Amino acid sequence: MCLPSGFRRSPIAWATAFMLASLVALAVAGPMVWGAAADRPDPSVVLRGPSAAHPFGTDGLGRDLLARVLTATRPSLLLALAAVLLGAGSGIIVGSCTAVLGRRGRRLTAGMINLLLAFPALLVAMFLAVVFGAGTAGAVLALAAAGVPGFARLAQTLAAGVAGTDHLAAARVLGLRRHRLLWRHVLPNIAEPLLLSATTAAGTTLVALSGLSFLGLGVQPPGYDWGLLLSQGLDRIYAEPLPALAPGLAVLYAALAFQLLGEALAGSVARRGPAPRAPAPTPPPSGPAEDGLVLQVEDLTVELPTPGGTIQPVRGVSLSLRPGEAVGLVGESGSGKTLTALALADLHPHGARVSRRTLRLLGADLAALTPKERDRHLATGLSMIFQNPASALNPSLRIGTQLTEAVRAHRGTSRAQATAEAADALRRVALSPALLRSRPYQLSGGQRQRVMIAAGLMTRPGLIIADEPTTALDVTVQRQITRLLTDIRRDTSAALLFISHDIALVGEFCERVLVMYAGTIVEAVPADRLADGARHPYTRALVASVPDLAADRGRPLPTIGGGPPDPLVPAPGCPFEPRCPRRQDHCAEQAPPWQDFDATHRVACWHPEPVTAVLKTVARS
Repeated sequence: MCLPSGFRRSPIAWATAFMLASLVALAVAGPMVWGAAADRPDPSVVLRGPSAAHPFGTDGLGRDLLARVLTATRPSLLLALAAVLLGAGSGIIVGSCTAVLGRRGRRLTAGMINLLLAFPALLVAMFLAVVFGAGTAGAVLALAAAGVPGFARLAQTLAAGVAGTDHLAAARVLGLRRHRLLWRHVLPNIAEPLLLSATTAAGTTLVALSGLSFLGLGVQPPGYDWGLLLSQGLDRIYAEPLPALAPGLAVLYAALAFQLLGEALAGSVARRGPAPRAPAPTPPPSGPAEDGLVLQVEDLTVELPTPGGTIQPVRGVSLSLRPGEAVGLVGESGSGKTLTALALADLHPHGARVSRRTLRLLGADLAALTPKERDRHLATGLSMIFQNPASALNPSLRIGTQLTEAVRAHRGTSRAQATAEAADALRRVALSPALLRSRPYQLSGGQRQRVMIAAGLMTRPGLIIADEPTTALDVTVQRQITRLLTDIRRDTSAALLFISHDIALVGEFCERVLVMYAGTIVEAVPADRLADGARHPYTRALVASVPDLAADRGRPLPTIGGGPPDPLVPAPGCPFEPRCPRRQDHCAEQAPPWQDFDATHRVACWHPEPVTAVLKTVARS
């Protein structure tokens, strides 16, 4: 059996594996090895205490108690697992159905679950065992029915997180029936925590089943399990405690094994998610520093492992920003813009490998800092405004808590002082300090975005990275956010890296524009030349795709033909060559060098567009 790496490294997991293996071995071999001795009466040794021949003593018919305890492993475990499977299966189906039922059915099912949870599970099991009749089948059915409400509530809670997803809504639109929605779209997304819960519940069910047998409501003679053996040995506990303790210890051993299995699996699952990154090799010292730069990056590369091989979504990116400067980063979806920003902030995905020749922030070489120093420098010198503030803000925490935690953690600011600074940050973004007591879901989209900007200002960063900060906002709020960022740059001299798909907005808002394609920057152009002075064919195509009021409504909007290159099979030449109208044979064989037209305008192209070819003017408002 292949166990997760985190499971294999845990000493508790090794102990759990040993305990489970011993239980399985006893359940398989017990009846075959000790079954005859467990059922053979011997009137000459009735009710004997422990001895060399009978280590646990004998019962009222002279049968060996050690053999009976070992043989009882199989029925005890099988009955407990059967009860868990029946209860968990029924409860999971009932609870997860709330994600696919209509409004009335969902309310009725939720009400039924709430009603059943009002009764203690053990009392329900005892009552149902009497109703079903004392015996093996009655005990299993009673425990299964008593476990249904707990699993139903857990499945209902987990299914609620799937019910509002886009993929389930799309499946509904496609007309899939409810049973297919349940089996294909709901259960696969909630299976893991439910399996962990069922594993832990097996130990509890084993104890409950033994309790029913102890009370005479479970397994009946001539059959036996650990609970019945415990009941039969209880009369002798003062004279001979071992015949009563032995089956009790067996119940404890098995229940502990199942509980530890659940804990070990849960810990392994937790480590698979936010697992600490493996220590990366120490990067070489950065190249020479350039004075007056807030950010200096040279030859930044990001590698991502995939099932098909390693890809490089970011390749050889170099850029720099000066205090108070706004630089736009544009390109199609998947061109590597966001991943570049995440790599700069050391927020790249787990498993990604980042390399660079130079990475300096506010004059500090990040490669020369210890991990703790680098984290602190990034937390105070750089802030990020994410594309979706609804997911970037914690819905369970108040705005005040989320604004103050960074300065309290990295600057040692007192609670009162941090709250005062948070109120001032909200005023700076034109929000009332009264929102400090609000939670994110109580705010509009524009307010949440302003809160994100306010959070970034709390540490007084030298660099602000805004990743699509206006994508989900209407035009009016979009303009308010861009004016706010302009005011912040003017007041704080912070540099701004503005990532966007909106070519018109970038051309108006930024001073320089970096155009990215297939993970690399293909042109750096002043914003005032973006409309009619861009030289790279890709940049020209992006500008031409921007609609304006003068466009002919009878003709389709211009688009860029073809698609981006396959990241698993990078081309040796220009990545834009298959889609370029000016391509030549050598464009597919060798990567184009940089051509400098002046100090602020560079392009990586073998055949740049002539400067006289004016396409159109980017719409400005």
